[in-house]
Amino acid sequence: MTRVGVMLPRDLPVDEVLDYARRADDLGFDELWVVEDLGFRGGIAQAGAVLAATSRIVVGIGILPAGARNAAFAAMELATLAQLFPGRLIAGIGHGMPDWMRQTGAWPKSPLTLLEEYTIAVRTLLRGEPGPAAGRYVQVEGVIIGEKPSVAPPVVLGVRGPKSIAVAGRVSDGVLLAEPAAPPYVEASIGHLGSSSLEVITYDAAVVGADGRAARDLVRPGLAWIGEPDWAPHLAPMPFADDLAEHRRTSAGPEDFAATMPDTWVGELSLAGTPDEVRARIAARHGAGATSVVMIPAEPDRLGALERLAQVVPRQQPRGVSMRTGVPDRL
Repeated sequence: MTRVGVMLPRDLPVDEVLDYARRADDLGFDELWVVEDLGFRGGIAQAGAVLAATSRIVVGIGILPAGARNAAFAAMELATLAQLFPGRLIAGIGHGMPDWMRQTGAWPKSPLTLLEEYTIAVRTLLRGEPGPAAGRYVQVEGVIIGEKPSVAPPVVLGVRGPKSIAVAGRVSDGVLLAEPAAPPYVEASIGHLGSSSLEVITYDAAVVGADGRAARDLVRPGLAWIGEPDWAPHLAPMPFADDLAEHRRTSAGPEDFAATMPDTWVGELSLAGTPDEVRARIAARHGAGATSVVMIPAEPDRLGALERLAQVVPRQQPRGVSMRTGVPDRL
């Protein structure tokens, strides 16, 4: 099954969050992903509010850093949401950004060990089983969540590199690939995952407009940081990876790197263009093995962007009134 989702921007004004979520639900998106980034908003709190404000859309949490919460209490929070909103939650877990985790004293000596232990513990507890034997970092042995959800929510790992993706293949329900997630990176990641039957969820910066070149120019700021070292796994499978690395070396900085990137590279590394162009990019990601393609609105006008992104949602069935104009929507 192939799905199309949208991200709830982390910096969306708080008084627009629930309207944004309801509109995404109305416009037919399959999923809405909330972000937990240090200094912004908590993922579990956002997910609960958005689930309560909507009726159909699946809500993903991308991601909960493993070092930030005790595994038993994280499982208890996720189980509560899954009980209240059965079948509408996907839980993303990851290492977290190293600088942020170090800043809060939560970066372990062995991030891979923590992630594996943590994921096993959370999934075990969500199934209503006693917590596994204590490990190096996670000690929830014998803990039981009494009111388990009727269906445990999928747990996917938001990770980048081959070793972490291999962990996802061993202990989770799949992987969440941060942007950019072009088809070659999706295919390479599935190879590291070791299975084609798990969830493969992708993020990409997105702009949809009548003028494809103008849409790609609007998405450029969303690509500013992909030339930095942390993003190397995303770009290594691309046919122009060496040229892109050279372009970054000769650019004055991230902003210059994105502003002067060839238009063809922008198209490959984003979901930006005309509706037909973006539909083709989404189909290519699904064809490479992605089960869900999530669009990150890259325009300053986030609410207007949501309406434009919805043009590429398959079988969309808009209903209700536009939150921007207050008048009935037209197909």
